[in-house]
Amino acid sequence: MRKYLIIALILHAFISKAQNNSTNKPIAMETVSPNIFVNDIHATVAFYEILGFSVITAVPEEKNPIFVMMNCGNVTFMFQTFASIENTLPVVNRINGGSLLLYIKVKNIRAFFEKIKDKVTVLQGLEKTFYGATEFSIRDNNNYMLTFAEDE
Repeated sequence: MRKYLIIALILHAFISKAQNNSTNKPIAMETVSPNIFVNDIHATVAFYEILGFSVITAVPEEKNPIFVMMNCGNVTFMFQTFASIENTLPVVNRINGGSLLLYIKVKNIRAFFEKIKDKVTVLQGLEKTFYGATEFSIRDNNNYMLTFAEDE
């Protein structure tokens, strides 16, 4: 009996230690998908399609959605209308853009810039930064700033 009690205590200690170790492991976040509130979801979809994004989800339907999820490569953005939340989330109150800059890493930045520069509002053209990245910045149709960057 004592033998089984000792085994049980050892197993309990081992399991407790294993559980503690699993809760103490560092969390590794893998992606971020911002949900950006907009006034005109159709205009937003059209703008982001210029950048190469595609709609992967529309709720409730594509004709009159209040929410869309779009992606291009590994980058995913969600867009939701302000009207869809009305007074349920008063903290979401940015009417015209906001203090938000979306920093997007890309490949072939120069070709991408040439492809879209005449179709969007360019805030800052291609330039090499002091930290070695080549970047350019644009304003989207909701007055949010997007900076595209590549480590060349």
